[in-house]
Amino acid sequence: MAFNTLLIGGRGTIGSGLRLYLPEMDERYRFCSIDLPGAPDRAGCRGGEGRADRADRADRIIDMNIVEEPERFRAMLPGFDLVVYLARQGDLAAMNRMTDLVFESVLGLDHGPLIVGSSSVHAVDDAYRFFESGAYALIAERRFDAIRNWPAPISAHLPACPINDYGREKAYVETWVERAADQGRGALAVRWGGVNTGNTPIVEERGYFAVWCHQQDAAAMVHAAYSAHRNGTLPPGRHYFVISDNTYNIFDIQTPREEIGYLPRHNAETFYR
Repeated sequence: MAFNTLLIGGRGTIGSGLRLYLPEMDERYRFCSIDLPGAPDRAGCRGGEGRADRADRADRIIDMNIVEEPERFRAMLPGFDLVVYLARQGDLAAMNRMTDLVFESVLGLDHGPLIVGSSSVHAVDDAYRFFESGAYALIAERRFDAIRNWPAPISAHLPACPINDYGREKAYVETWVERAADQGRGALAVRWGGVNTGNTPIVEERGYFAVWCHQQDAAAMVHAAYSAHRNGTLPPGRHYFVISDNTYNIFDIQTPREEIGYLPRHNAETFYR
């Protein structure tokens, strides 16, 4: 039995990683990717691994602006077991309209797939402020010995607390996930950390090592969620942080470990030795 998977924005950084790593976790994944016409395929940007060809495993790659062709988009949805919503376009209002379209369309199906909606650690930006004073600023500066009281991990149950429009668009996705769960549908919001095609922490970016996520670990979260959904054990309406197993992680990844078996493999500190 194939796991028919729709990636909305599958040519991007996260989507290309899912196309590469999900089949390594279970060979039954089969992909259809919808992307804006002309969108670059980030699978070709994977530095050093020499495995970009393996990310070119989508059964179909379709050029489509779903906002401009909503009926064509809706007609495609039946038959998918898993929908991962990754796409972005426009300003906050445009993003929220696209999110409305995606969730309304998926929830309109009689037998809906699991829908994984992209959120971000930036949905909770007000919970940690790397550019201010205190423990989080010291963490961002890698002044670990100066921290007297290490902050507790930011809870996976913390409601969204964004401080800008990017965070607000992600918080809006989370509200839709909660609405889907209220309707008895399988839905999960994934609060992506710092994912990039090179799979290395960006050392120039303040605090990046604390939020970094390898593409393989991003795929591990989606696989764990879909496996739990298939087994009937996925908790309803959750939003999980998708972060690698970093030594100086500031987010709660223990909750998804316990609830759905998320097992990240990578650690940003590998690149700081």
